[in-house]
Amino acid sequence: QVQLVESGGGSVQVGGSLRLSCAVSGDTYSSSLCMGWFRQAPGKEREGVAAIASDGSTSYEGSVKGRFTISQDNAKNTLYLQMNSLKPEDTAMYYCAADFLVWCQLATMTSSSPKYRGQGTQVTVSS
Repeated sequence: QVQLVESGGGSVQVGGSLRLSCAVSGDTYSSSLCMGWFRQAPGKEREGVAAIASDGSTSYEGSVKGRFTISQDNAKNTLYLQMNSLKPEDTAMYYCAADFLVWCQLATMTSSSPKYRGQGTQVTVSS
C-alpha cells in the first residue's frame, strides 16, 4: 500500500513557476516503485506528465520537456514537480501517482493506469 498527499498548487500568471509536492508513505522501499505526476483538465482525458524510477531515471510528456522537472527526496519521502514557464494549457488538476512496475517509464505508467493516486492539487495559469 502507498499513500499520497499532494500540495503546492495554486494560481499563477503565464510564464510563472510552481512547485508541487507529494508526501509519500507506506511501502516506499521497493526498487520497483515507480512515481509520477498526472494531470486532467476539464473536459479532457487524464494525461501523464512525468515519471521517475527508484534509480532516479526520468521520463516526460513532450509538451513539458525542458519546462518541468520531476525529482524525489528519499530522506523526506517526498516527490516534487518543478514547473517553470507555465502556459494556460498547463491548467489542470495535478495528481501524484505510484505503482510497482518492472519498467518505469511514463508511457508504461500511463498505459497501466497507476494503482495509487492522491486527491490532486489544482494548478491554474492565467494570461
